[in-house]
Amino acid sequence: MDNSVVSKTVGQAWESSILPSLSDFVAIPALSPAFDPEWAANGQLDAAVEHVRSWVNDRGIPGVTTEIVRLDGRTPVLLIDVPATGDTTDTVLLYGHLDKQPPVGGWSDGLGPWQPVLRDGRLYGRGSADDGYSGYAATAAIEAVRAAGGSHARCVVLLETGEESGSPDLPVYLDHLKDRLGDVSLVVCLDSGGNDYRRLWMTTSLRGMVSVDVTVRVLRAGQHSGLASGIVPSSFRILRRLLDRLEDSETGRLLLPELHVEVPADRLDEVRVSVEAVPGVFTQMFSLPDGMSTVDTDEVELALNNSWRPTLSVIGASGLPEPLDAGNVLRTHTTLSLSFRLPPTVDAYAALEAVKKTLTTDVPYGAQVELGRTDVGPGWNAPAFAPWLRSIVDDVSDGVFGGEPYGTVGLGGSIPFMGLLAEKYPDAQFVVTGALGPDSNAHVPDEWLNIAQAARVTEAVAHILDAHAAR
Repeated sequence: MDNSVVSKTVGQAWESSILPSLSDFVAIPALSPAFDPEWAANGQLDAAVEHVRSWVNDRGIPGVTTEIVRLDGRTPVLLIDVPATGDTTDTVLLYGHLDKQPPVGGWSDGLGPWQPVLRDGRLYGRGSADDGYSGYAATAAIEAVRAAGGSHARCVVLLETGEESGSPDLPVYLDHLKDRLGDVSLVVCLDSGGNDYRRLWMTTSLRGMVSVDVTVRVLRAGQHSGLASGIVPSSFRILRRLLDRLEDSETGRLLLPELHVEVPADRLDEVRVSVEAVPGVFTQMFSLPDGMSTVDTDEVELALNNSWRPTLSVIGASGLPEPLDAGNVLRTHTTLSLSFRLPPTVDAYAALEAVKKTLTTDVPYGAQVELGRTDVGPGWNAPAFAPWLRSIVDDVSDGVFGGEPYGTVGLGGSIPFMGLLAEKYPDAQFVVTGALGPDSNAHVPDEWLNIAQAARVTEAVAHILDAHAAR
């Protein structure tokens, strides 16, 4: 395969075709269904899918078919099917998503969630980096292989529209499409990134997740705090005691053994190498108030905390009025939404049961505990790289990334698709990568895509597709 043609083809695609279309995609407020209960009536997810499908069809790839798959009551999936260049019968599955996080206030002057802005090599706007670019990059990589005289197996690009809601519809679609997908031997996920924009980053693990809403109820009706306090215990204090069973508030360490695993030796080695490659990334990636520090000064410990150790975040609350509306009342109840990030190999369902038991057993004062919404997302630990994959990633590091060795990262978040695919295709190789960096602002104001890094990732995928076909 002619490497210069790959580079030229990718560069031209990004400049002349991808950026204009991706900018138009940013302008579509395609909220994930968890943030838009009326998504079907509003039609924005459909608009996003139709937009990308139209762009792919205009590319004129020989033999390509595009189909929007819609199962009853479920968010749509875009399937782009490109036949192999040779007679291989296996499949490469390339994954991304087209749904978006909500706008969130606080965007900088001149920027906005649905306002695409090109500035200093960045494309600003919601969904630019997470993960609207993925379908474009996957398609352009396939085009580059063909233009440069390379080969690729059958490629199926699957773009879902529920990832930001935990991919609730994806298992059903995978079952529905199982026969059509065939023998998947390589999975390429473009919904990730790394610690800088100088090298190719390969995600080797993803934490799982468990969430639960817990309510402590102490009264049938609110009471004057001067009359009831000291007689009726505070629902907030009881919740504090229950949380103390789950977490050491001094250190943040979670206390339930069902939520812990021993860090594998190879992953521990990877963490050390990654920290050495980009020193300071874990202590400097977030804007902290003056005088505040991270939970540890050792970056290896911070990386392990964020990839192979469980954590608890309180992500929501109810039963608490705004301060200006608060009277001197002993409230009837307090509700907290608890989100647990779990090590990649923890049994997430067993972890949820352990949390439930801890919250509902021997409750102080016999207060009423109600458990509400729950969610479970298993983690993922990548299989070892096959020799052909390790070799091509080394070559890409030299040829595309200027000699910067590739890095590995264990992500603190989840990509539900990976765990699902690992179960369905246990012999497949996984390339989980992407253009996100530590300051790309996914999920928060001022989200932006590093265009040069996205183009380099596109090139890398082209080389990996060719190496896979020749393995």
